[in-house]
Amino acid sequence: MKKQFLLLLFLALGLGSFAQDYDSFEKLKNEIISKTIPLISAENLKKVENTKTPLLILDAREKKEYDVSHIKGAKHVGYDYFKMPKTEGVDKSTTIVVYCSVGYRSEKVGEKLKKAGFKKVMNLHGGIFEWKNKGYPVYDNDGNETQKIHAYDKSWGKWVTKGEKVYE
Repeated sequence: MKKQFLLLLFLALGLGSFAQDYDSFEKLKNEIISKTIPLISAENLKKVENTKTPLLILDAREKKEYDVSHIKGAKHVGYDYFKMPKTEGVDKSTTIVVYCSVGYRSEKVGEKLKKAGFKKVMNLHGGIFEWKNKGYPVYDNDGNETQKIHAYDKSWGKWVTKGEKVYE
C-alpha cells in the first residue's frame, strides 16, 4: 500500500524515479497493481478484440499521452479528471477494458466503474507498454498505425522495449 501511495505521489508530482526502484517490468507491474479489478493480458485482449464480443476500451492516461498513440477504438477518459458522465449510455453489462501506461491508473478508474455498477470491468495487465512490447499496434488520432508511444519520462520509458518513445 505504501508503494502504491508513493507511486501516486510521484505521478502527481511528475517524478519518475519510482520506476527505477525495480529490476524488472514484471516486478513493477505486480507491485503497483492491487488486483482489485480482474486483469486481462495483452494476448487475451487481442483475441477478444478480433471477435464480435461487445467491448469498450477506455484509456485512463492523460490526453497528451493518448494523443501520441492508443489502442484502436479506445475512448479517452483520463485519470486526473475522470468522471462518470464519460460512460453515459453504456450498458452496465458491457465488457470494459481499462488501460494506462502500466496498470495503476487504469485500476483506479476500474474501481470507480465497478462502484458505479459496471459488472465486467478488466484492467489491461502491463497497460499500453505491455501491449506495445508484445508487438500489437497502436494508432494516432487520425487512425493511422504508429510506432510512437508516450513513455511518460525516461525512468518509465525503460519499460518500453518496442516502438519510438515520446516524452512530451
